[in-house]
Amino acid sequence: MKKYNFYIPLFLLFVVCLQSVAGQQQVASSYPITPVPFTAVKVGDNSFWGQRLDAIRRVTVPLAFSKCEESGRYLNFVRAAHPSDEYKVEGYSFDDTDPYKTIEGASYLLQTFPDKKMVAYIDSVLDIIAAAQEPDGYLYTSRTMNPKHPHGWAGDSRWVKEEDLSHELYNLGHMVEGAIAHYQATGSRKFLDIAIRYADCVCKEVGPGDGQACVVPGHQIAEMALAKLYLVTGDKKYLDEAKFFLDYRGKTTIKHSYSQAHKPVVEQDEAVGHAVRAAYMYAGMADVAALTGDTAYIHAIDRIWDNIVSKKLYLTGGIGATNHGEAFGKNYELPNLTAYCETCAAIGHVYVNYRLFLLHGESKYYDVLERSLYNGLISGMAIDGGSFFYPNPLASNGKYGRKPWFGCACCPSNLCRFIPSLPGYVYAVKDRSLYVNLFTSSKSNIQVAGKNVGLEQTSGYPWNGDTELTVTQNKAGQFAIKIRIPGWVKNQVVPSDLYNYCDGVSLGWQVKVNGEEVVSETGADGYLCIDRKWKKGDKVSIHFDMQPRLVKANGKVVADDGMVAVERGPIVYCAEEADNRFDITNMLVTVPGNTSARDTQNWKAPAFTTTDMTIAGITVPALSLSAQELTFDQKGMLQPTPVQLTLIPYFAWCHRGEDKMRVWLQTEVSIFK
Repeated sequence: MKKYNFYIPLFLLFVVCLQSVAGQQQVASSYPITPVPFTAVKVGDNSFWGQRLDAIRRVTVPLAFSKCEESGRYLNFVRAAHPSDEYKVEGYSFDDTDPYKTIEGASYLLQTFPDKKMVAYIDSVLDIIAAAQEPDGYLYTSRTMNPKHPHGWAGDSRWVKEEDLSHELYNLGHMVEGAIAHYQATGSRKFLDIAIRYADCVCKEVGPGDGQACVVPGHQIAEMALAKLYLVTGDKKYLDEAKFFLDYRGKTTIKHSYSQAHKPVVEQDEAVGHAVRAAYMYAGMADVAALTGDTAYIHAIDRIWDNIVSKKLYLTGGIGATNHGEAFGKNYELPNLTAYCETCAAIGHVYVNYRLFLLHGESKYYDVLERSLYNGLISGMAIDGGSFFYPNPLASNGKYGRKPWFGCACCPSNLCRFIPSLPGYVYAVKDRSLYVNLFTSSKSNIQVAGKNVGLEQTSGYPWNGDTELTVTQNKAGQFAIKIRIPGWVKNQVVPSDLYNYCDGVSLGWQVKVNGEEVVSETGADGYLCIDRKWKKGDKVSIHFDMQPRLVKANGKVVADDGMVAVERGPIVYCAEEADNRFDITNMLVTVPGNTSARDTQNWKAPAFTTTDMTIAGITVPALSLSAQELTFDQKGMLQPTPVQLTLIPYFAWCHRGEDKMRVWLQTEVSIFK
């Protein structure tokens, strides 16, 4: 793999243009629950997420920057700074976002891995980006490099093709997201000022007023980005613009479900259309709902979330059932072999659930978020960080594998920016309550009631259920630590009846403070609340029983009829042919005690054996259980042969070649019922 150069090639340097900076303070969040920023949490190097961050740092971000160089992404900005009728505008109209997203991810990484060379490299890229910006702030290389002959998707003037394919506002959204991360990580306004100038241009030119272009984003993300820019700057015009983009959806020129423009957003109650566009829009709706208190938005996003979690969510946390339009399917339409489950959609789904938690403060949103995080999201990137999935199916016939990059590089660059942001999802604060939402070894310095609280977390999650929190500093006096008790340990697969455990197993959990057990009862919000005056050295020990569980889908999910899946803690497992010397597509899992495919009351958990297995350099717990291979004898009679079936974590499949794979496993009872 080509290593990226920390300095832009010489032919680019002539366009260096420095942007003036001015001081500006970040304003406090207006969410009902306050996020703890990624800058406050340092994830442990050898933890599950520390390994992923290291892979992103060593492999993925350098790869993404090198692809920006090789594919002409930077050259587009150079040309936009010196437009010419001779330039042939090629690629995609959203190619500008790949540098933005990679800078965003690299900026998040600077908190965990300070790197002066990386800071200098990003600065040199920003010089090129700044030089391409037009005097009024507009920055869209697909038009600017050759205004007379712009990209075929751009239209003959600004915004005229925005609701179709131009992606001008999509580019703005990713620019703003990247600029804010860079500002928070480095304190530099270099990228932020570029983004603010473009956002100001949009606020001036796009809207419902006279002389404005009354259009909404064809591909959403500007909504959530502008809401974030409002929080950083305190300037309400950005939140107003985000709300305009949502208020006018379904009221402008293009009205179709593909881009969720079939009717006004406050009237919508079903997740439809392109899953990435949808998830970004739903995240923006949650932002507006939380930041304005608009009850119509709150009710609408709650209805849509309920539709996803009750009828359109894959067991892996993926969303988007069909490759036709990369879209949601009908209710309960969840095919496995042809599941699309785009990596970007899983990332968007995390954004939605995170914002709904900040709005409502209930653990169920983090239960869904965690399911996506550990399964259908990280499956999109190889363990070493160097190859990627675009779709993430739940079954494969052996003809699907990760790719080193894509011409449409949205998924790799999205992983670049999302995974390094993970430290910002671990904790949250409301008044004198500190929420512990994710379990990962880390050190943190958090503001509770405006005072410093230091926490150190040591955790074996997700491979075991033991976590210890140590208070390393407390200037806040008495406050509550609210610990999320995951749904899976409380016998709930998801917060709906879409999936259920069907093995009769009951898991336990226990929390101790300085060795003394705390009464294990959660509140209505799903959190265990421990309210006391904490002192330095206090320890909270958390234990969740963790053993393999059998899951069955709602009977309306036809694709999973007569099948079971296996989970252990937050991890979904799958069977891959690399571990099984038989055809896993002709196999039955024997479930003890079962008498009917639909009567699971007497089912029991099979006898699982757990062994450590090394895949792509990391150790994962593999599971083994009894099964039967189905073959035909010489007389044409079905002949079941006992075999041992090995299962591995879903995110780890396809690291040993393109193999057959199954998440959902046929049961004996469904064949012979």
